[in-house]
Amino acid sequence: MSGLGRVRERPVEHGGPEAEGDKRTLRREFLGVRNRLTTDVVREAAEALAEHALELPELVRARTVAAYVSVENEPGTLTLLDALLARGVRVLLPALLPDHDLDWGAYGGEGSLARVQHGGKMALFEPSGERLGPDAVLGADVVLLPGLAVDARGMRLGRGGGSYDRVLARLERAGAHPALVVLLYDTEVVGRVPAEGHDRPVQAVVTPSGTRRFTSPDAP
Repeated sequence: MSGLGRVRERPVEHGGPEAEGDKRTLRREFLGVRNRLTTDVVREAAEALAEHALELPELVRARTVAAYVSVENEPGTLTLLDALLARGVRVLLPALLPDHDLDWGAYGGEGSLARVQHGGKMALFEPSGERLGPDAVLGADVVLLPGLAVDARGMRLGRGGGSYDRVLARLERAGAHPALVVLLYDTEVVGRVPAEGHDRPVQAVVTPSGTRRFTSPDAP
């Protein structure tokens, strides 16, 4: 992971009413770093990340996992998704709806994906089969979340689209308590990120160098 080692990790102290503006600034910084990663670094990171994620107790015992397909230079997920599928895990993948909420479909291997362009946004890889509805995520034992950073409290910095805020709110309204796990690069684990009232902490972060827990694997 030498390509990642050149990135300086630092604590980020933010908060208060300027939180959303601070988030926008930090998103640009973290995306700028990701955009400079080489193909080899991204590929090696994906393999290492999958190895560590598969040892996470929540994923070892999971029967249904809500995940996503990485795009561009996000920490790669396909190796992990295929390994979960090989274990007999039911893997759900999101499909972006016009209002930015998420529908879900089952993953059946890389051939079950369709590349979908959403207006001027980046193209996403979504399940091409039956749509199961936004509430399908309520049956997940683990939800793997995309993000740009996580801090020492387990607070996640997302991309800002709000889709996963809707997912987390839906889980909370239903009283569902899947394990929330974010997949990141090592340098994206920082001291503090801005947090607002609707933000929810994750239970763990998985990076190419290992796993960091914020709660017990048995916590609800």
